[in-house]
This record gives sequence, structure tokens and C-alpha cells, in this order.
Amino acid sequence: MDLKHIRTFAAVAREGNLTRAAEHLHLTQPALSLQLKNFQESLDLTLFSRTALGLAPNADGRALLPAAQRVLDALDDFQRAIGALRDTVQGELRIGTILDPEFLRLGATLQYLVEHYPKIRPTLRHGMSGSVGRQVRTGELDVGFFLGPQPRNEDARGGPSRDGQPRNTPPRGSQPSGLHAQPLASFSYYVVAPKSWNAQVAGRGWAEIAALPWIWTPPDSVHHRLLSDKFDALGIAPHAVAEVDQEASMLDLVRSGVGLSLARDAIALRESQSSGLQLVKGLSIQAELSLITQAARRDDPLVAAAFAAVQAAFA
Repeated sequence: MDLKHIRTFAAVAREGNLTRAAEHLHLTQPALSLQLKNFQESLDLTLFSRTALGLAPNADGRALLPAAQRVLDALDDFQRAIGALRDTVQGELRIGTILDPEFLRLGATLQYLVEHYPKIRPTLRHGMSGSVGRQVRTGELDVGFFLGPQPRNEDARGGPSRDGQPRNTPPRGSQPSGLHAQPLASFSYYVVAPKSWNAQVAGRGWAEIAALPWIWTPPDSVHHRLLSDKFDALGIAPHAVAEVDQEASMLDLVRSGVGLSLARDAIALRESQSSGLQLVKGLSIQAELSLITQAARRDDPLVAAAFAAVQAAFA
């Protein structure tokens, strides 16, 4: 049963006139008449009698009107309760951020918080996925964005890995234990090479390019975790010639011809078009962006507000 039909029935019964009821509900009179007709047909009842002044509820209408009003009053109470909860959710919300604001849709997330939870004060702390995961686990952050490989169902159940051997632990870059994660977006990381390296990388697989120079990153970086998982699975140690902790520096070294690295799909494609960097064909790793919090805090009102805001931003 549609609540708007109950609201229409109560308004017409109260006003005794279709025009005034339509004005009260901000509807056109034909739209209100159609709603009232559909409501009576759905009940298989006639609820009004015509009078010289308009419409008046008949015996059936008078019998149903108190119950209809109780439904509407209950709905109003429910909406007031929601508003009260939003008003009472307050305090500092510590959010761990990574990468760039556009990728995380931070603008839309913070706008949602301001509009729906005005008493929450967001505090943003930027870092790498690994450090954000640790800070969420220790309670230094309430929620945080986290990057890691897409989980494989077999691995999550402790079943065999791709090489057929038992796997009792999740991949190194997966969601930290003890945390609740809400997946937000899936994407790819591509291997990018200097524009003059076509001969070195053409037709090569992971095992062959491991021996080429690589721009490496710290353990907290998603690049480090994704590549370490890949090369560990092959039993190969890559040839790292430099380590950087900023994506801009990493890309600059690739442009300069120092070595290979990973780049997020959108960035890799942009660099390919603007700087001529090569995307090594067939070599990519799937990754997932999630919002994480302590598993024990997933129902905390402050945390729930953060998840609602981020999910609305990514909807």
C-alpha cells in the first residue's frame, strides 16, 4: 500500500475539497484525483460521498480515517527520530585519506557530511594504505580509505591458491585483519615503462621484466604490496634501482628512463598520451578501493555516518 495514497485520503477527508487538498499536498487536482481513485480501487471500497461543498467521508471513510491518521503520525514520528539522530551524531571524525581527493571523491563525501550531519567535524589525515590500515586498527583513525588487490574467494576461504598449494593467509595487500571493509571501486594497475623501452618490454611476461630496473616504493605503498605479491608468487626478486614515496616522483623517474613502475589505469593512460610512456601489454593487476573501520565499531553512529557519506559519493 502506497503511503502517498493514505496521505491523499486523509487530506481530502480533512479538507472536504479536492482543490484545497491538492494545494495542501502540492499536487495538481488531476493527480490527486487519480491517487484517490487508485486508493479506493485497491481497497475495493468507496470512501467518499459527494456533497454540495465537495466530498465528505462516508461511513467506510470515517471508519478508516483514524487508522490512516495513526499511520501518518507514526511516519512523522519516524522522520523526527531520524532527524534527532542526525542532530545528536557529533564529534570529530578522523578520516585516513590516500592518493588524490578526486579519486576518493572527497568533495562529495564532505558535502554529504555537512548537509546531513552538521555536528560532525571531519579531520583528514593523509598517508599510504598500509599506514592508514594500522592507524584504523589502533584507533588513531575512525575510518580510512584502503587500497589492495581484489580478494579471491578461494583465498578468503583458505582454499588452494593459483599454484595449487594451500593458502592459510590472505594476500599481503588485502584488507587488514580485525577490520570491516566496504568495497567502493575496482580498477587496474598497469606496468608503465619509459617511452624508449619498447624492445626491452615487448612480448615480455612478469618473470622476464623482473630483471629490468624497477622504481620501488615503501612497504606501506599499494604499489609495493601489489608487486611483492606478484613476484613472491613467482619466486622472483625484482631488480629495484631506486625507492620513492611519492607517485609524482615515481612517474618522473619512469619518464627519465630510470626504470619500470606501476600506475593506476587512469594515470597510466594519461601518461601514455601526454608523455609517451609505454603500457606493457598483458601486465596488469586488479585492485580494489575500500573504506575500512574497526570491525567492532561498524555500528558506531559516527562511523556509520562516514560510511553513509562515502557510499553516497560513490553511488
